[in-house]
Amino acid sequence: MYPEINALVDELHRRHISTFLVTNAQFPEKIKALKPITQLYVSVDAATKESLKAVDRPLFSDFWERFLDSLKSLHEKDQRTVYRLTLVKGWNAEEIDAYAKLLDLGQPDFIEIKGVTYCGSSATSKLTMENVPWHSDVKEFSEVLASKSGGVYEVACEHAHSCCVLLAKVDKFKINGKWHTWIDYDRFHELVTSGKPFNSRDYMAMTPSWAVYGAEEGGFDPDQSRFKKERRHGTAALRS
Repeated sequence: MYPEINALVDELHRRHISTFLVTNAQFPEKIKALKPITQLYVSVDAATKESLKAVDRPLFSDFWERFLDSLKSLHEKDQRTVYRLTLVKGWNAEEIDAYAKLLDLGQPDFIEIKGVTYCGSSATSKLTMENVPWHSDVKEFSEVLASKSGGVYEVACEHAHSCCVLLAKVDKFKINGKWHTWIDYDRFHELVTSGKPFNSRDYMAMTPSWAVYGAEEGGFDPDQSRFKKERRHGTAALRS
């Protein structure tokens, strides 16, 4: 992690720029020392020591201990915390019971579950399109993981185009049956400027209906226009 990260965070907040940080769960002490930011992610790329080694190809021999300690450090943070899970068919998508056991370590506010994006073949990656899950696969995994949390988490939001689903803590972010998973950015900066302690509930905002899990829009903002590229590969091949 960048050694001057806290100085950078201070400067960004001074300019009223929000701060989202993703870590690879290998520097637990740096997570502990991190100043409050808008949202802190930890990449949970696998749920067992063996699969984490295969997926991440870590640099440290004690990578598993660092990983677990990073999750524990995340639990100590008061601002918005997230487990980021990237599902890879045939690699980690079948480890749902092991993932469920990791929830207690970090007790994140949110669990973001996303299907892996295939970026082409290379000498350093064995991924193929066969490893890319459908959105329906991600939804099924998310629902099962939520069911294994004992009611602590529920599926709150989705974005079908990104093949992404969000689980959220029920007792913190579901108020009178309505999800509050969005961020009040102005309020966040007010809290930072005040210098007083605050937590993730202090700057939450209500989730719009189109972003709620199961909504007809599938996470698409109806005020925005969606453009679909017409594929003509088949026609071109016939003409040639």
